Amino acid sequence: MGHVELRPLDDDDLDAVFEMMRDRDAVAKEAFTADDPDDRAAFDTWIARERAADDVTLHVVTEDGGFAGTAAAFTVGEDREVSFWIARHAWGRGVATEALRLLVSREPIRPLFARVAAHNNAAIAVLQRNGFAEIARDSAYAPGVDREVEELIYALAPVLDGV
Repeated sequence: MGHVELRPLDDDDLDAVFEMMRDRDAVAKEAFTADDPDDRAAFDTWIARERAADDVTLHVVTEDGGFAGTAAAFTVGEDREVSFWIARHAWGRGVATEALRLLVSREPIRPLFARVAAHNNAAIAVLQRNGFAEIARDSAYAPGVDREVEELIYALAPVLDGV
């Protein structure tokens, strides 16, 4: 792993983010994705909405200065959640773990939650290495695999007593 940083999302990043989120293997692992990952107009509408939202913080993950993925914090209902998506070229080298560590260190709101498809072992490991623990399971439709999948809900472990 090279030097990992988070920086604000720029207009110049949008093509790389769109291409990363179209990767078929990544879509299958992530599972909870856009209905049609190849629909650029839908992506542009979604990303514009996210960038305009007051409760969303979007970051680009860089490794040695190059694009390596995204990390975000956002509110769902009353819960503050975190998410990360790492480009294929950066898989398996600790980039996701470091990106999530940086995101959690910058996010002031607690408690923090994350959701992950039960079959995404790599993302589960990243969450666990960053102090998240499973607190619930649910079933949800996942467009990335076109079926219902088990969804795991994680919370940052130090706040589990207050959940």
